[in-house]
Amino acid sequence: MKSDIEIAQEARMLPIKEVAKSYGIGEDDLELYGKYKAKLTDDLWEQVKDRPDGKLVLVTAINPTPAGEGKTTTTVGLGEAFGVMKKSAIIALREPSLGPCFGIKGGAAGGGYAQVVPMEDLNLHFTGDFHAITSANNLLAALLDNHIQQGNALGIDPRQVQWKRCEDMNDRALRNVVIGLGAKADGMVREDHFVITVASEIMAILCLAADMKDLKERLGRIIVAYNFAGEPVTAADLRAVGSMAALLKDALKPNLIQTLEHTGVLVHGGPFANIAHGCNSVRATRTALKLADIVVTEAGFGADLGAEKFLDIKCRMAGLKPDAVVLVATVRALKYNGGVPKDQLSTENLDALKRGIVNLEKHIENIQKFGVPVVVTLNSFTSDTEAEYEYIKHFCEQRGCEFALSEVWAKGGEGGIALAGKVLETLEKKQSNFKVLYPDEMSLKEKIGTIAAEVYGADGVTYAPAAEKALKRITEMGYGNLPVCMAKTQYSLSDDQTKLGRPTGFKINVRDAYVSAGAGFVVALTGSIMTMPGLPKKPAAEGIDVDESGKITGLF
Repeated sequence: MKSDIEIAQEARMLPIKEVAKSYGIGEDDLELYGKYKAKLTDDLWEQVKDRPDGKLVLVTAINPTPAGEGKTTTTVGLGEAFGVMKKSAIIALREPSLGPCFGIKGGAAGGGYAQVVPMEDLNLHFTGDFHAITSANNLLAALLDNHIQQGNALGIDPRQVQWKRCEDMNDRALRNVVIGLGAKADGMVREDHFVITVASEIMAILCLAADMKDLKERLGRIIVAYNFAGEPVTAADLRAVGSMAALLKDALKPNLIQTLEHTGVLVHGGPFANIAHGCNSVRATRTALKLADIVVTEAGFGADLGAEKFLDIKCRMAGLKPDAVVLVATVRALKYNGGVPKDQLSTENLDALKRGIVNLEKHIENIQKFGVPVVVTLNSFTSDTEAEYEYIKHFCEQRGCEFALSEVWAKGGEGGIALAGKVLETLEKKQSNFKVLYPDEMSLKEKIGTIAAEVYGADGVTYAPAAEKALKRITEMGYGNLPVCMAKTQYSLSDDQTKLGRPTGFKINVRDAYVSAGAGFVVALTGSIMTMPGLPKKPAAEGIDVDESGKITGLF
């Protein structure tokens, strides 16, 4: 079979105006970025906001493994399958980060015949949203350091600067830096740090903001530092809000592109789920719900991260109520969780499958705790066997889940009809009784403990002195009622990536915490999770090239 990029480059795309027209969107409501990309105008929302919402379907997965799961591929293929079945459906996704594209994970446009196009544009600069976020983030950093240099009227303590610069690239050398070296005019010497753009609070703010007014209010609440009296200093105190909002004016508008089969896709925002809240923008999701009868969206990494944050943070803030959850797994990934080495996953091994399926079992239980019906789907591989399929199908049905095989990677929408049928059946016959996992009034420690016990299966939580101090301070500042965003490894239910399957007898280790007051959540850092990733020994960037005609190769 052809590579993903070859399939994408051979695709016959419709002009984005035609895709938009199929959803009742006129040319006046599009801001075109060439023939195949467009932003939706603010006026469009005013036209559709009073329409009834469609059904909201969240796609999530088991913990990722080197064997691959194909969550975005499933999301795209499911949307295409509804199109084949003549159902009114639209897809809502996050934008890819350049870090994984040039690192080890690759892009985030789906795969095979379940892809979003133009694939190269989406995975690279797209419509410039991430550049705008990076610029706004670094403008705030520059204004902060300039304020200190120009007399420091706010009394900012340089040892308590919280705001970090950012870059949308994996660059471990920037995790800890010293700035202001040189002459006195070059600024105050202090330690500084970088995060990857997708971990920036501005990314989270953009994704959670309802409109420009809400965006500016959230930007103003960002805590950039503390003064010598220990009091918070905000972006509003630095008079940075207007200029930051100006940079984000266009980035706030959702982007419209298409799948290989011309299903519409709103792609907007891209926070990572292991270090941020891992969901596309509220604006894109809300708009999608007004444009189609069914909206298929996804949340990053496994259900313990992306889905929990989608349900506990995004849905809580935006008033969204998911109608069904699709939980993605593969036979290969379940066998990997059962202890089979990566090079032996093509051989039937029911014993390993039985050992590894406990990871899937825990994720099923977790979603059911939120009161949302679950459909389990397996991305099929040619090495899978009927005996393996039957075992998993029976296992899921015993736990009250619908089950379907997915062949969207090889067959596009046609390969997702069985899954789409099960989703439709679930939407028609099963009631979603969605509820969040914990109430706002719980203490921060109680919220962390609830997530650790209920979602991860931990026996408890340990707190480093820095975390104890931070949580106490955050609570005293009046932020104890905010939801918690857990920063944790994606590879395990625990905070130790080597613990596969369904680990027991462990505790979650919180090493630090901070408040993202603008985004509206408290981040708890666990284990060794990093907010600035590094490149692998052989980065994907080494295999990417462009020829004299402008054709890109090696992107995946």
